[in-house]
Amino acid sequence: MPKDGLAIAMTLCLGGLGGMLAHLAHLPLGYLLGSLVAVGVPAVMGWRVLGQGINMPMRLRMSFVPVIGVSIGGAFTPAVAREALEWGPSLLALVVFIPVAHAVGYFIYLRGGLSRETAFFGAVPGGLIESVQLGEEAGANVGLLTLLQFLRLILTIIAVPIIFWALTGQAVGSASGVKMAGADAALSVQDVVILLACGVIGALIAKSLRIPAGIITGPLALSALVHVSGLVEGVPPQWLISMTQVVLGTGLGARFAGLDLSLMRRAGVLALVNGVVALAIAFAFALTLHALVGEPVAAVFLAFAPGGLAEMSLIALSLKMSVIYVTVHHVARIILAVTLAQLGVRWLRRSA
Repeated sequence: MPKDGLAIAMTLCLGGLGGMLAHLAHLPLGYLLGSLVAVGVPAVMGWRVLGQGINMPMRLRMSFVPVIGVSIGGAFTPAVAREALEWGPSLLALVVFIPVAHAVGYFIYLRGGLSRETAFFGAVPGGLIESVQLGEEAGANVGLLTLLQFLRLILTIIAVPIIFWALTGQAVGSASGVKMAGADAALSVQDVVILLACGVIGALIAKSLRIPAGIITGPLALSALVHVSGLVEGVPPQWLISMTQVVLGTGLGARFAGLDLSLMRRAGVLALVNGVVALAIAFAFALTLHALVGEPVAAVFLAFAPGGLAEMSLIALSLKMSVIYVTVHHVARIILAVTLAQLGVRWLRRSA
């Protein structure tokens, strides 16, 4: 095995060990958060694996993401489609939530001494890659902007499972002992081929059509289609879901490599304040909307929490909690957030 391949394999083993220990300790979303910490801490400290900085190729990480989409598609039933007709109020509420959360974050970052461009694009509550790209074009501090957006994801991913853990007294994710619906169902060779095709073909189609979050939404749509039609009843097995958590957590942890510690401290304080406020706003929306849409407060809160689509969907999957509802709202959140960011480019240029 080439040296870089062996280093990546050792990094994955480190993440897997951290995930396993967190799972055995019954921590929330243990495989993901355990692997993130196990790899992220050495990455920040500058540790090297076989003489190389800790690294996890984006292509490897993203190749596991369709597993989440295929799993979510397995939760789609005609009953869920009928329930979706009642989600109008909360989907419309996103049109209010996104600008409010963005404006509050923008104000916090301005007060923290950041430039207008860095503050504006650092506060975008969704679409990390698009936000960084637009911010770079507008003249923002790219390093600081990237860190703010990344910390938004990390802090939300860490906070949400802990909040559920504190409120319910039960661990979230694989450590909870909860199995995904259909995860234990025996899959035939035909089932495996169909689900694999849903993941690969769905992602390729979504990418060609430039659908937001297509790496998840494409496989999700095809998986929902084959499940509703009765071609397949099972979903990816539990061990594959756990492995996906480890790969995602390891990939997130590896992105801390090479970051300046003083910059991390500054961005960390600002991102923490913004994250707490954004989650508080999301909880306020959840309290207001849950009765209107017929969903639990926890589900609406999870749908509005400004974390990563893949990670929030994993939490919804593990809780068997309105997973389609949560996923649809996060896709809408990303679209609205990126659209607002694009409009912001014109506003910043006019006001410059």
